[in-house]
Amino acid sequence: MYLRDDEPVEVRHVQPYEAVKAYRCPGCDHEIQVGLGHKVVVPTDAADLRRHWHVGCWTQAEKRRKNARTQR
Repeated sequence: MYLRDDEPVEVRHVQPYEAVKAYRCPGCDHEIQVGLGHKVVVPTDAADLRRHWHVGCWTQAEKRRKNARTQR
């Protein structure tokens, strides 16, 4: 899932002890393993499109989003 640069999102950090299920990161397409802290990103207008991201993958995606917004 790729977010639009202007799409408002809510970001929540999942602590390792809260990570009880494996997910697939949309940033790198690798598994986020059980017990690994990560980010949950929820588009404000579409909560059903929430995705779980590795911290590093989300950081890179957010940098790209911010750069795209400032270059307008």
